[in-house]
Amino acid sequence: MDVLLVHLLNSLLYASVLFLIAGGLSLIYGVMRIVNLAHGNIYAFGAYVTAWVIGSVAAGASLPVWLVLLPIGAVATAILGAILEPTLLRPFYRRAEEYQLLCTFGLLMILEDVMRLFWGPYPLSASALFEGFGSFSVGESIYPRYNFMVIGVGAAAAMFLWAFIYRTKFGVVLRATSQNMRMASALGVNVNRVYIEAFTLGCFMAGLGGAIIVPSQSAVLGMGVDALVLSFIVVVIGGLGSLEGALVGAIIVGFVREAGITWFAEIELAVLYLIAALVLLVRPAGLFGRA
Repeated sequence: MDVLLVHLLNSLLYASVLFLIAGGLSLIYGVMRIVNLAHGNIYAFGAYVTAWVIGSVAAGASLPVWLVLLPIGAVATAILGAILEPTLLRPFYRRAEEYQLLCTFGLLMILEDVMRLFWGPYPLSASALFEGFGSFSVGESIYPRYNFMVIGVGAAAAMFLWAFIYRTKFGVVLRATSQNMRMASALGVNVNRVYIEAFTLGCFMAGLGGAIIVPSQSAVLGMGVDALVLSFIVVVIGGLGSLEGALVGAIIVGFVREAGITWFAEIELAVLYLIAALVLLVRPAGLFGRA
């Protein structure tokens, strides 16, 4: 029973981080119809900034100071998104999707080299924050308290996004723009501003995922590509452009990944691809997606 509880908590941990990444990816696609291949390295950028600030700049600070500095990676990625959308992505909106994919893939490679240039090829760690939370006993097992905060952040982000999109005036504007951009513009909506705000929010979510996971695992080059692959599996299962689908898909992938790591590590990723393929066969738009 204790072991099952640990596996359950680990599954929710994976699901929380995956939802932040995949939810941002789905939000950007749902509003702007851009498949952002650079999203994985935006997540990695948030992890690197947080690890650098907590592990180097604020090394030796107290636990409350580290907690205040923890979201700095998410803020940095939001600023990065606010710069990239009008300068790099906006010229490609009226072009074919291949140009958008090439542009965001190029951005993926550029961000990888930028992180290598600023922080070098070696891992960055913010483990002092993880260790500061300590751990407690679950039967015969030891479980870190920090993981509960990560799960709580994921749950809070899901509730905030639901309320923000379905219970605010800006959420109405956001959904109207995603459904019919030309009609929204004709009714006086500043579409360019909505795009930049949606892209900034999507980048903030990805950066927050990187920021909260880096105390428990180091920031390393290549982590963005791994996260991008898993987030695409999530949105394929849940439906690209659907936040509800991102949440359900993240929970499914989180549980399957934990089971795979525990019982069939050799074929863990293959099982995830198989689930995504089965969903595509039954519902090509995903569980919550629309054709």
